[in-house]
Amino acid sequence: MATPASFFHHPDSSRPALPGAAAVAACAAMAVSYVAVLYAPTVLLRLPPPTSLRAFLHRRFVCAAFSSAASVLATASLLRVWSIGDLSDALAVFGIRSDHLLQAVAIPLLLTSLVYAGSFVARLWLLATSCGRDDGELEIGFAQRLAHWICAAVGDVMVWRNCVVAPITEELVFRACMVPLLLCGGFKIYSIIFLSPIFFSLAHLNHLFELHQQGRNFMRSLLIVGIFLSFIVVLCFIVVSSCNDFRVKLRNQYLTYFIFNM
Repeated sequence: MATPASFFHHPDSSRPALPGAAAVAACAAMAVSYVAVLYAPTVLLRLPPPTSLRAFLHRRFVCAAFSSAASVLATASLLRVWSIGDLSDALAVFGIRSDHLLQAVAIPLLLTSLVYAGSFVARLWLLATSCGRDDGELEIGFAQRLAHWICAAVGDVMVWRNCVVAPITEELVFRACMVPLLLCGGFKIYSIIFLSPIFFSLAHLNHLFELHQQGRNFMRSLLIVGIFLSFIVVLCFIVVSSCNDFRVKLRNQYLTYFIFNM
């Protein structure tokens, strides 16, 4: 039986399994729906406005999970993942693999952490120096303060949004689903590295609508969002280029074999 590595040079592998325009359209639709579904409870379902931040974010968690699941199902249908018998091979199409797992987790995490290294060190420094202050209260050690901070973070719904729900759903939609679609659409690795941040920036166009609702005029809102999206594209281009260059090269061999050998 041929292996993915040996099949990488199959003569028919140059034929895209999916039209390039269809791949781009699917990725754009996923990016737009990822944000549009967040407004479904109030706009489509006509549910009453949430009474608290926790209720508001709980709704958004459900919407983001629904959108991510729909994107995974759509990608699986377009790439005919259903015909792959082995579950591990099917997951490999989405980049979920056991081999090279440490490198795939550690390297992108370290690269992304560099962007926020200053804030992280400043927060740790503030936490450490606060242990020695004489404010009349019983001095609490650094380890105890850190444990208290972790416990408070676990119960904070914003921490769950920023550190759990958003990263997982964004990785599923904007990397696990879009990268194989673009690969099977015939796009080269460096084209995908350029396109990925653009699709990610599309998911933030809703800020234009939100700023306009807050009373800002359209041109000012457009300027703010334009600067913000430019920052996202440039920053994501640097980070995603490093991450995807490592991960896409590992994944495209599997995709070439599984998609074109069906």
